[in-house]
Amino acid sequence: MRVPRYCEVVIERSRNKRSNPEILNINMIRDYVISNLRSNPLKTMYLDYKQEWDAIRYAVRVKLFAFAGNDAESRSIISVKHTPERGEELREKYKDIIPGYYLIKTHWSSMFLNSNVPEAVLKQMLDESYRLIFSALHKKVQQEISNQ
Repeated sequence: MRVPRYCEVVIERSRNKRSNPEILNINMIRDYVISNLRSNPLKTMYLDYKQEWDAIRYAVRVKLFAFAGNDAESRSIISVKHTPERGEELREKYKDIIPGYYLIKTHWSSMFLNSNVPEAVLKQMLDESYRLIFSALHKKVQQEISNQ
């Protein structure tokens, strides 16, 4: 999947800020979502850039499951959807996972990308968010996607 030029600008900005190779960045998120989640039956994932939000959005059909951008202090963040219980669990365990930035706080969490949260946790959050959105689609749409 080719990333539109306007997404590359945001990705390049995150690359320039990255000083520690262990810190997660928007490129890793994009690559993970495209390579791992697209290989699953959920083949209608797309990403785009929302200029008003200065964020890259990840969605299944029209339902968002994640987006990455910056907060008001220009810190790189990613926000993912989850169940209220999972959100509480993550926020209790990791100080760099906070209630969703400009989102419904019980169903979304935001994570600072320059944090000590392990990459595996972020990948698990993305997987869970993707499955949560997929399960909310009508059964007919789920079947259409699975049969592609």
